[in-house]
Amino acid sequence: MFTIGDFARHGRVSPRMLRHYDAIGLLRPERTDPATGYRFYTAAQLARLNRVIALKDLGFTLQQVRAILDERVGPEELRGMLRLRRAELEEVMATTAARLARVEARLRSIESEECMSAEEVVVRKVPAVRVAELTGVAAGFEPEDIGPVIGPLYDRLFPLLAAAGVSPSGPGIARYEDAPEGGGAVVVHAGVTVCARPGPLGDTGITVVELPPVEAATVVHRGSMDDVLPTAQALARWIDAHDFRSAGYAREVSLECPEDRDAWVTELQEPVIRV
Repeated sequence: MFTIGDFARHGRVSPRMLRHYDAIGLLRPERTDPATGYRFYTAAQLARLNRVIALKDLGFTLQQVRAILDERVGPEELRGMLRLRRAELEEVMATTAARLARVEARLRSIESEECMSAEEVVVRKVPAVRVAELTGVAAGFEPEDIGPVIGPLYDRLFPLLAAAGVSPSGPGIARYEDAPEGGGAVVVHAGVTVCARPGPLGDTGITVVELPPVEAATVVHRGSMDDVLPTAQALARWIDAHDFRSAGYAREVSLECPEDRDAWVTELQEPVIRV
């Protein structure tokens, strides 16, 4: 048998924690000396201690841990519960990381206010271009709404084009418009430049459309589109300061798209009207 100090050392916990677990009936010592009150544990009790710590670290309350262990859950069932809880925590972590990324993007936008020089923005005529595109609807124009929609659209677009025997002839072009139903929803068009006849492309769900020429204020964004906010807002400030008015959502023209998203190069083309 082990004293409480030795057992705590082997279990990588504190004696104080073991005393608390004893007090609430979660992990009682194998024997308690009636004269001294000293607690003694066996090596076999490490198995229950490991389960207690694992469940507690995964967010279960001590009352829930006790209920689970007292039902004598088998190792396989326990592993299944732990995997499920781990998946839940990983989802929370991913959501938190995405929220942190959005906060950092807002901070970068704040820090870059009025830092964009006039030379970075070019107003030019963008010629008509023909694109093959898939379309979806996002709940809003926030990055957390657009990303889950446009990513899968592009994942589907290129294999479908290849199956239809159509090859891209230029860069990818993403564009947006307000959804007819309103409510802040946004229609997302994930497209790529092609040389093909306008209209539906067989039964692929792809539509080939010709985008009209526009006068646009353009700027190049370098990095992941998750971090586009500072560039987009700097462009908006430039438009407002130079006697133009925005005439719609900016097109996003993919100039370079390596596997490393931080190395992406994207041109924002925001339609403008001179005022």
